[in-house]
Amino acid sequence: MTSEKLTGRRVAILATDGVEQVELTEPRSAVDNAGATTTLVSLAAGEIQAMNHDVEAGDKFTVDAVVSEVSSDDFDALILPGGTTNPDKLRKNESAVRFVRDFVDAGKPVGVICHGPWTLVEADVVRGRTLTSYPSIRTDIKNAGGTVVDEEVVVDNGLVSSRDPDDIPAFCAKIVEEFAAAG
Repeated sequence: MTSEKLTGRRVAILATDGVEQVELTEPRSAVDNAGATTTLVSLAAGEIQAMNHDVEAGDKFTVDAVVSEVSSDDFDALILPGGTTNPDKLRKNESAVRFVRDFVDAGKPVGVICHGPWTLVEADVVRGRTLTSYPSIRTDIKNAGGTVVDEEVVVDNGLVSSRDPDDIPAFCAKIVEEFAAAG
């Protein structure tokens, strides 16, 4: 099913090796089907290796842009998928952290799921915000000044968060709604 809610919108998806495949593909399909143009941004050119359930190799995905060569000004919204190793690698990369921080500082909408908030924590942008995440990183969010709730999808001023792959349908619906409202 396609719609035109996001026609003309440019959405960055920041991910690297270890990304949870379904958390990359389903949100990407949702915003693509709503008319957006998506760009897979990563740490290096080439391909990234997605994972299923963090332990089984999934598909490889072609990188469209390198994070050190793009700016938040190039996009209207950002998606941060999870997987345990994906955000752990991203949060160690200065360009990735700056890219995420710039989106939040500019007030652009960000969708983040599962372990994805680790990159938000590293960017120091969860302080005073309410969000949800995979249970194992909730202490990190709290320690960074965020408030964590255990809900399927949470919206805090353009920051859309969900807990895990089970929440993907609600997450996808809400990011399309929030990305459209940011007009």
